[in-house]
Amino acid sequence: MSFNLADYAELLEGLSPHSQQALHANWHEATKVFSPRGLDNYLKGAAAIRGLGRGDSLVETWIEEAPRVAKEVGEDVVADLATAALMLASKTSGAVIELLLATAPTAANRLGDAALFLKYLQFINTLIAQAPRGVRPMLDKLEVLFQNLTLGGLRRWALWGAHAHRTNYEEQIRYFSLETKESLAMLQKERKGTLLVDVQRRINMYLRALWARDFFMRPTSGDFENREGYRPYIEDYLIHVPDAFDDFVLPSPPAPLPEGEGNRVSGLELYRATAAHCAAHVVETRQPISAEALNPLQMALISVIEDARVEALSIRRFPGLKQLWARLHTATPAMNASVGGYLNRLARALLDETYRDDDPWIAEGRVLFANARDRLDSNHTSWEIGVQLAHRLADKKIAFNPRTDVLTAPYRDDNRYFWEFEEFDFDKAAGAGYESVKQVRKYVGVMEMANEIDVETAGDDAEEIWVLGTELFPYENIGDESNGKSFNELEGKEPVSDPFHYSEWDYQIQLERPAWATVLEKRAKAGDLAVIDAITARYKREIHRMKFLLDAMQPQGVQRIRKLEDGDEIDINAAIASFTDIRLGNQPDPRIMMRSVRKTRDFSILVLLDLSESTNEKVTSVAQDQEEGTQLTVRELTQQACVLLADAIDKVGDPFAIHGFCSDGRHDVEYYRFKDFDQHWDETPKAKLAGMTGQLSTRMGAAIRHAGHHLKQQRSAKKLLIVITDGEPADIDVRDPQYLRHDTKKAVEEVARFGVTTYCMSLDPRADNYVSRIFGQKNYMVVDHVQRLPEKLPLLYAGLTR
Repeated sequence: MSFNLADYAELLEGLSPHSQQALHANWHEATKVFSPRGLDNYLKGAAAIRGLGRGDSLVETWIEEAPRVAKEVGEDVVADLATAALMLASKTSGAVIELLLATAPTAANRLGDAALFLKYLQFINTLIAQAPRGVRPMLDKLEVLFQNLTLGGLRRWALWGAHAHRTNYEEQIRYFSLETKESLAMLQKERKGTLLVDVQRRINMYLRALWARDFFMRPTSGDFENREGYRPYIEDYLIHVPDAFDDFVLPSPPAPLPEGEGNRVSGLELYRATAAHCAAHVVETRQPISAEALNPLQMALISVIEDARVEALSIRRFPGLKQLWARLHTATPAMNASVGGYLNRLARALLDETYRDDDPWIAEGRVLFANARDRLDSNHTSWEIGVQLAHRLADKKIAFNPRTDVLTAPYRDDNRYFWEFEEFDFDKAAGAGYESVKQVRKYVGVMEMANEIDVETAGDDAEEIWVLGTELFPYENIGDESNGKSFNELEGKEPVSDPFHYSEWDYQIQLERPAWATVLEKRAKAGDLAVIDAITARYKREIHRMKFLLDAMQPQGVQRIRKLEDGDEIDINAAIASFTDIRLGNQPDPRIMMRSVRKTRDFSILVLLDLSESTNEKVTSVAQDQEEGTQLTVRELTQQACVLLADAIDKVGDPFAIHGFCSDGRHDVEYYRFKDFDQHWDETPKAKLAGMTGQLSTRMGAAIRHAGHHLKQQRSAKKLLIVITDGEPADIDVRDPQYLRHDTKKAVEEVARFGVTTYCMSLDPRADNYVSRIFGQKNYMVVDHVQRLPEKLPLLYAGLTR
C-alpha cells in the first residue's frame, strides 16, 4: 500500500518551504516504519511543534528523528514524544526541546523498550523542574551516560546532582557535563557491568543455536530508588530480563585459581544462564501446574523441583549448560537458619552431584528426584515431590516467609510462567549487587609468568596484576647471597590490598559523597615479643585482681532461678515451705515456681585503635612498679591496655579482633589487622601488636565503616566496636573541623543498622565538647588520666558485655 504525502496537505499548510522540503526528503523512510495511524500522528506532531513558534530547526529535527524513534521502539511512543515536547515548551527553551528530540533515537536505541522510553520522557519532565540548567549538558552527554547507566541509574545520578547543586547553577552545569569529581563518582557508583542492549543480539543467537527457534526478550527497568532489577520472568511467552547485570562475585575465590578463571561470573555469562533457564521453561513446559489447595511452602518447593526438572531435561541435550548454571549456586550446609537456606541448598544439590550436604532432608530430596529420572517429561512429577518434601520440611519447625525465603541464584526466574491461576507474583528479588571496580587479578602459571614482559612503570593503580600461586626463585645466581631467597624476598614490596571504597556524609549538602574514601588494608609489621612479656609482668597485680571478675563472666551453662510466681516447674522446697505455712496458719509465699535458664555469651568484640601521629606524644606514667615520672607515649599506653584487654577477653572466651587505622587523605586510609576473630591470642598477633607505630591522621568515619564490614560477617547476636582515640577526627585534606565529625556520626549510625554497638574511649580531655554528639550520650568515656588506660579498658569491657 502506497502513501501519498499530498493526502495530508491540510496538516502541512503551516510548514515553511524549507520544512516541507525536509519532510519530502524523509517521507520515504517514514512510510517504511509508520502505519497510516502512525503517519497521522507523525504529521500532527510536526504541525503542533510548528505551532510553538520556536523556529524551523525544531520542526525539522522532529521530522528527521521521529521515524528513527519509531524504528527502535515502535510507533506508539511517537504521540507521547510529541506531547512531551509540547509540555516542555512552557518550562524550557526551544534549544533544549530540539536537543531532546535529537537525542531521542539514542535513548530509544539504548532502552530498547517502549515502556522504558515512556519512563525516560517522564524522567526528563521531572528533571526540568528540579535542575533546569542541567538538562541541556546532560542531553549533550546522553550517549556516554547510556553506555554506562540503566534508566534507573541515570535517574539516580541526575537527581543526586539536582539535589546537591539546586542553588549553585554553575556547579549544576559542571555536574551534568561530567566535569566534576562528584559527577564521575556517582557515575561510577551507578554504572552496571553489562547492559542488555549491548549483548541482546548475541544472546538471541545463542538461544537460537541451542533450540533452533526464536525467543523474544524484553528488558525490565528495575526499581528507580534502590538499584534492584526485577527478577527474570516469563509472561505472554516473552522472556523478561533485567536491563543490566553486574558481574556476579562468588563468595570465596578458589586458591590457587585455574588459569584464566576468577572469582566472578561476567554479566554476559549471567545473561546466558538466565536466558537459557527461561528458554528451558518455555520449551519443556507442556501444561501449567494447578495451584489449587496448595499453601505457599508447597508452592515454593514445587517451584524448586520444577526448576531442577527443566534444567535436567536441558542438560540431557546440552551437557555444557550444567557448568554454566552450577557455578551460580553458592548455598552451603551452614545455611540452616531459614527455609530459604534449605531451598537454596536443595536447588544446588539437585543440580550439582558433587555438592556435599549431609542433611537428611536434602538427601531425601536427592533420592526422590533421582528415582523420578524416567518421569521428568511431566511436571506432575514436580508436584508430587514438592508436596512430599514440603511435608517433611514442616517437621523442622522453621517459619516460612514467602517474601524473604527465595532462591538466591541470580539466573533463576520467579516461576510465574507455569502456575495456573490469574494473579500471582513473587516480590522483586535483588539483582547482582554493585561492586566497586577493582584491579583485575589474573592467576597464571610459572611459564606464563616467566615468558611475559612486565611493565616496569606500572604502579599500584595497574589495571591488571598477575599472581603466581607459589613463590618464584631465581636460578641463574646459584652460590651467591641470593641463593635460597625468592624474588619476593629480594625485590618485592608489600602488597596493596584490594581497595575498599566507602561513601562519606557531607553535612553541608546533606548528601553522601559516593565512593569518596578509600581504605587499604596493610600488613602489620611484627615487633619484639619481649615488649608484650614486659607488659604482662608489669601489670601482674592488675591481672590478678581481674581474675575474680573474669571468672564471674564465664558462661555458667544452665542455671535455676527460684522464687518465681510464674515458672516452668515447681520448686519442691518452696512448695513444702508454703504448705507448712498454711498448716501453721501463716500467709504462704506464692513464689513456688522456678525456671531453668541457659546462661551463654554471644558477643563479638572489635577494638579499633587510632594510630595517628598524635599517639607518639608522651605522658607521665604512674604505674605502681615504675618510678614516678616515667615517660610513655599514648601509643605505648594503648598497647599496654590492648594486651590486658586481649588477655581478659581470651580468658572469657569471646571472639575478638584488634585493628588499627591512620590516614593520609581520603584516598589512603591505612587499616591494620593485628588480630582477627578466627586467630588465637598467641605469638603472631602479639608480635604484630608489639610492632604497632603511630603516624599520619585520623579519618575515623571510613575506618568505622570498614570495622563494621568485618563485624557484620560475624554471626554473634551482639557485636561491640570499641574505638580508642586520643583526639577528634581530622585529616590533611579537610579544613572544616565539623565535616569529619558529622561523617563519623553518620558512620556510627550506619554500622548500628547491622547490629553493631559502637563505644568510644577518648583520651582527649576536651572530648566532652564533641564525642557525645558523635557516639551518643551513653556510648563514650573520657579518660582524664591517660596513664590509667591499661586498668580502665578491661573493666570497660566487663561492664559492656555483662
